[in-house]
Amino acid sequence: MKALTAELARLVGEDGVVTAREAREHHSQDVWTTGGLVDLVVRPKTQEAAAAALAACARAGVPVYPRGGGMSYTAGYLGERGGGMSLDTSRLTRIVEIDETDRFVRVEAGCTWAALHEALKPKGLRTPFWGPLSGLASTIGGGVSQNNAFFGAGTHGPTGQSVLSVSVALADGSILRTGSAGQRAGSAFFRHDGPDLTGLFVGDCGALGVKLEITLRLVEMPAHEAWGSFSFAAPDAMAHAASAMARTGLACEIFGFDPGLTAVRMQRASILSDAKTLAKVVTGQKTLLKGAVEGARMALAGRNFLSQADFNLHFVTEGHSRVGVEDARRRLAAICEREGGKAVEPTIPKVIRANPFTPLNTMIGPNAERWVPVHGIVPHSQAVACWAAIEAYFASLKDRFEAEGVTTGTLITTLGETGFLIEPVFLWPDALFALHEESVEANYLKKLERRPANPAATALVGEARAGVVDIFTRHGGVHFQIGRTYPFAKTRRPETLALLRSIKAALDPDGIVNPGVLGLGGSS
Repeated sequence: MKALTAELARLVGEDGVVTAREAREHHSQDVWTTGGLVDLVVRPKTQEAAAAALAACARAGVPVYPRGGGMSYTAGYLGERGGGMSLDTSRLTRIVEIDETDRFVRVEAGCTWAALHEALKPKGLRTPFWGPLSGLASTIGGGVSQNNAFFGAGTHGPTGQSVLSVSVALADGSILRTGSAGQRAGSAFFRHDGPDLTGLFVGDCGALGVKLEITLRLVEMPAHEAWGSFSFAAPDAMAHAASAMARTGLACEIFGFDPGLTAVRMQRASILSDAKTLAKVVTGQKTLLKGAVEGARMALAGRNFLSQADFNLHFVTEGHSRVGVEDARRRLAAICEREGGKAVEPTIPKVIRANPFTPLNTMIGPNAERWVPVHGIVPHSQAVACWAAIEAYFASLKDRFEAEGVTTGTLITTLGETGFLIEPVFLWPDALFALHEESVEANYLKKLERRPANPAATALVGEARAGVVDIFTRHGGVHFQIGRTYPFAKTRRPETLALLRSIKAALDPDGIVNPGVLGLGGSS
């Protein structure tokens, strides 16, 4: 390892190789768990250096764990055993090219969604899918590797549907370019040029190579948007409304919370954050008058616009015609009313749209609890039954949850016209990781009393997460950021798994690139 460390320092620079234990521990944990302690962290500044570092590790037989923003909760970049290198792409942040004529943007893998959004905003452009809620820290390379839900996903689907091309470092150090960029003299303007090699690297969790650069489509920033919020007495009515709205293709975002998650969100808020957010909503409107009107509505609604006993559903619609956007809002509202929804002030979608990428304080609970989600995407026909099965499962654990201080909540959202995402979350008393301490705002942390380690509660949450995954499997669910948590390999048909393993073997014959992720094997 000493010789390899010296070679890596030569390839990426002395400041790009970190061996301090604190940094190695930080890179050996995610939001949910810890893996084996890596031997070193490498942080290249250039794509060429990243590819060379990967090749050096392959020659030495040392496993490499690619890491983006570190927001995974599925052990997506953690080895099961100690050793190996964490390849941190967070210094590959360049926005390489914005082509307004051919409508694409090329970015390095470590660029965050928030940084890209801000760079495109003055040009009146954005990507169709434009980021997860964690976009202040989540990287685009990580998003393509894991796939994401949220901004724009209602009409444009998840991250991968906005990708035109990727540049990927393979285990031997060569750099593969997909789509039209795979031509000897081609630009990255078009994805579908022969077999879709781009798709191989979307959602692969870094199993097939290390993403260096991503090309995304560009669209004109919509000129108008409208919002709606509705309260429902029962989850099945809210689920039916969300599915019906999704099938229209009119809402760029549809999302809802159960009473448990609503209570957490309301508890997290503060008067100061309300004031800041109100200002952003006001200044974010197209005209001063509209900003004043929306601000007044929010101020009058205060904190009483939602009943914490209800299920609340929110949507956003957008477009280039004010009349068209308002017509879409009315159609979507009519669907909610038909399912028994009661209209409330749309404060939540206004706030999220005005301030999309917020600090990562929500990765812990309002009283310094640990937080972790688990999710599945099911067809609309299975949404109600799947959610009901999860609720029944949680009811069976009620006494154990209460004994250990575990609370739950559920988020739902939609992906295009076909996907219904259900995301239960858990909060429980436990000690925070270094990752939490470094990711959450210092001023927020100062106000919270730290919790001691609580292995019994954590074990119960692990058991409950596994139980939820089993329910998703029974209902035909699929997953983003599969990592080492969701049963990908176990649920594949033999022919599919055989093909994937042959591709892995061809691109990474010694199994050193993120070994064990997706259940594809390798020495992790």
